[in-house]
Amino acid sequence: MERLSVSWGQQAALLTALLLSPALAAPATLTPVPDALAAVPGKVLIPAPQKAEFPAGTLPLTGLGLKLVGSAPELGWAARDLKAEWQTRLETVLPDSGSVSITIGTRSDPALAARAKAAGLYTEQPEGYALWVDQSGAYIVGADAQGAYHGAQTLRQLLTPAGVRFARIQDFPGLKQRVAMIYLDSYSRGVNDRLIPMLAGLKYNAVLIMSDYVQWDVAKAGGWASAGGASKAEAARVADLARSYGLEPIPLIETLGHVGWMFQGGKNLDLVQDPQSQNPYAYDTLNPETYSRVIFPVLKEAVETFKPKQIHIGHDEVRNRDRFPARDNGKAVGFEKLFVDDTLKLHDELKSLNVGTMIWHDAAFADAVAASLPAQLPKDITVASWNYSPAPDYPILSTIKDAGFKALGASWGDPLGTENYALAAQKRSADGMIQTRWTGYFGNPSLWDGQADQGVNYVRGGNSFWNPGAKPLAEVDPTLAETTYRDLYAPTPYAQHAGQLVDLSKLVTRPLSDPDEKGWIHKGPAIDLSKLPTGTVKIGAYRFAIGGAVMLKGSRGAASDLPTQATVELNQKADRLAFLHTTGWTTPKTRDTVGRYEIVYADGSKVVQPLDYGRHIRAWTELTPSSMVQAPGWRGKTADGLDVNLGVLDWVNPKPGQVIKSVTLISEGKEANPALIGLTLIGSGR
Repeated sequence: MERLSVSWGQQAALLTALLLSPALAAPATLTPVPDALAAVPGKVLIPAPQKAEFPAGTLPLTGLGLKLVGSAPELGWAARDLKAEWQTRLETVLPDSGSVSITIGTRSDPALAARAKAAGLYTEQPEGYALWVDQSGAYIVGADAQGAYHGAQTLRQLLTPAGVRFARIQDFPGLKQRVAMIYLDSYSRGVNDRLIPMLAGLKYNAVLIMSDYVQWDVAKAGGWASAGGASKAEAARVADLARSYGLEPIPLIETLGHVGWMFQGGKNLDLVQDPQSQNPYAYDTLNPETYSRVIFPVLKEAVETFKPKQIHIGHDEVRNRDRFPARDNGKAVGFEKLFVDDTLKLHDELKSLNVGTMIWHDAAFADAVAASLPAQLPKDITVASWNYSPAPDYPILSTIKDAGFKALGASWGDPLGTENYALAAQKRSADGMIQTRWTGYFGNPSLWDGQADQGVNYVRGGNSFWNPGAKPLAEVDPTLAETTYRDLYAPTPYAQHAGQLVDLSKLVTRPLSDPDEKGWIHKGPAIDLSKLPTGTVKIGAYRFAIGGAVMLKGSRGAASDLPTQATVELNQKADRLAFLHTTGWTTPKTRDTVGRYEIVYADGSKVVQPLDYGRHIRAWTELTPSSMVQAPGWRGKTADGLDVNLGVLDWVNPKPGQVIKSVTLISEGKEANPALIGLTLIGSGR
């Protein structure tokens, strides 16, 4: 193998020589650093408080303990969450008492109310709280018990390895209902047990629980229960878990349309609205057995299982797939009456069970029926309006309210759609917002790996629903929502890890800049990585030595003459390896393996880490975080304003006690060709 020894500034002159070899290799020059990985608390509070000041200073951890004033369950929840934060972040115990106290209570205690007033932070807003931290201790005084619990979520974010940051905060929610949508399926325990505490930390106060495929007794008896659905016991457990984190459970059971769940296994086909449908979607509202055999028994079981205050019965996109009406008797009645009669049946059944009703807006308020249909519905129905395109305003909320209903907005994932809708909801005095999630009925695990961007949207929703006037997180820091989601869903200790930075200069095949269309990806200076900082650089929680790219061969013409692999010889132990990398171009083939790292040990054994596109690596021009397997890294712009980014793959060494002889990056030569920009060894092995 050809070995080269050059300085960073000589890289461009070496490109011709490098390209003569299909494979490169070089010994590493390593630079020890104390902060190869430094996981530290963020400085931005999410959700953003209504009023916050941060005087200089930190309350020491020594002697610090909890003091609860009152007996409300929410105070116990606050203590539980704070203790969990201490254990996770500091790997230590927060005592139940101490010489200095974290005092948590409500304004119903006269002494605490007086202290909050004296501090100038008193609030009577529902779910509001006063919080201050100074040399005397930390204090949370809720306007009510739920407010005290929200205050504890803020205090968690003030924790640092050195102590609790001084702060003065007066806070309350801008919207009354703040709802996040979650799913029930066979993967619920692994996902919802992480998700529910995270949502509480983001100050949501309700969860809309997609429950179509719960294995109801009536479904099991009728042979149409889905094998991938959650059990009733799991549904009840998730509802109870949600309540224990201050989240009201609202089951979503789609009815009228989106009812493929009741036709599982080819059952109940006599109840299909459109007999010609190849994929039954809606039920026949004029067949009494639709209700007696399926819908009413399911609603009754849902009430018994979830013990909810209200159930969302769907009723959206009713005519999107099947003909509706399709049968002659239905055509004679007409869509409007069929819709109204069905809604009344379900509403009245739920009301008899002391449960309220929620529906989506689109079918009931469609232009063709908006002048007459809503007037025929009971006004105690809550109407949620989903709008998934950004707009400066959402007047539909006023239309719903003016018709006499409670109104909720519902956002999804478009840039600033959530933030703009929350502002409109506040301006138009709506009852709240729902952050929807559409990862598929059995796609719970994809929330971390596959459709992680929808998890990121929970963070945006939490921030803007609590404080609609807050600056959008993307404007505070382009990676803030992404890094926050990753940290809240899978929290790690606050700790600094020493390690070694690897000098890759001897292997660099492309400079980061492209002044003459012969660098980076041969597109010229307007589209390159020249704005990426070089030298010893902190990228997220990681430190790298950056000076160029070890870009390998790809199918694109501009990368076709590059080497197929590159080896860096380490001869070191490490607990983990951090790879700062990207691909030169995108690929439409999600999860396509575009390359691999081969880690060879001194004893000759080898571990292969595949690079699956969208999971372990993605193009520098692709911003959507479909997977949290790769950590967010650097975000910047090209000279012409294109948003670009780099990710970090944190590889945990399964053999930390063995010397790593070498690491080889190998390209599959596909459209998305890998490019290694930084490599850092974390820890010294065990």
